[in-house]
Amino acid sequence: MRQSVLDVAGIQAQRIEGLWWVMFWVTTIVTVIVLAVLAWAVIRARRERISASDDRHLLRYVTGGAIATVVILFGLLIVTLVTSRAIASQHDAQALRIEVTANQWWWNVEYQHPEPEQRVRTANELHIPVGRTVGIKLLANDVIHSFWVPALHGKLDAIPGHEATLWLRADQPGIYRGQCAEYCGAQHAHMAFVVIAEPSDDFEHWLQAQRTTAAPPRSEQEQRGLYLVQRSACVMCHTIRGTAAGGRMGPDLTHLASRGTILAASAPRTPENLHRLIQDPHRFKPGVRMPALNFSEEDRAAIVAYLERLR
Repeated sequence: MRQSVLDVAGIQAQRIEGLWWVMFWVTTIVTVIVLAVLAWAVIRARRERISASDDRHLLRYVTGGAIATVVILFGLLIVTLVTSRAIASQHDAQALRIEVTANQWWWNVEYQHPEPEQRVRTANELHIPVGRTVGIKLLANDVIHSFWVPALHGKLDAIPGHEATLWLRADQPGIYRGQCAEYCGAQHAHMAFVVIAEPSDDFEHWLQAQRTTAAPPRSEQEQRGLYLVQRSACVMCHTIRGTAAGGRMGPDLTHLASRGTILAASAPRTPENLHRLIQDPHRFKPGVRMPALNFSEEDRAAIVAYLERLR
């Protein structure tokens, strides 16, 4: 999994990386020059007495240094503006449209389509086709969050009551880790997500699979798990299409087992972690808004068996 501004895989991130390297080398050269001049001044001051003419020379040096500083800063400003304009020019009418809504502390992801029944809703995981521009509309339900995938793009804030659009393109297949980059509460550090860039055929296959309703239970244990989910408060917050569960306050669970992580990519999706989450959500992730429902161990095992069926 890649998560570095210096290990980029998209055109926008490449532009940001180029700007970073320009600033790195300019500031490094300036620092070396300043330290060299400082060392020369200290050595000279110890060997020679400073006269009035030396003061005049010093004034010229200071003036020259000030002018050089202004020139360098303006140069960096110009490079920054050019990079910003290039990043903002990535608009594409044929772009894949995804709406991402930040919540405390998870990401709701909805793939847009003119026909509502063709839209796909998932959580904390974005699949995108390699080489195609993606327009991500950012929203927030509660506080300010910030969407950041270091290997694909820079940061963009998600602000309640405000829409923002981020354009990105992955030029290499892979798995890229994203992170909320704006402090948003107790679980800010654990509010991550995953971007999976894959060939167009694989992406379309995934998208079509996500449009299907939940897989029906097969075993008696899975059937009991579905019964418990539909008879409990789970249905108030979660959606499982094809069942009575239609809540929208929490992540859509229709294809939960197709995801590699849970809890905003802060833990792998394993039966053990699902058990822990259902048993005591606040101990597993302090501050989470999911209540503990006091299921028995047998009932938890049935619910986990059903959830693992949802691929």
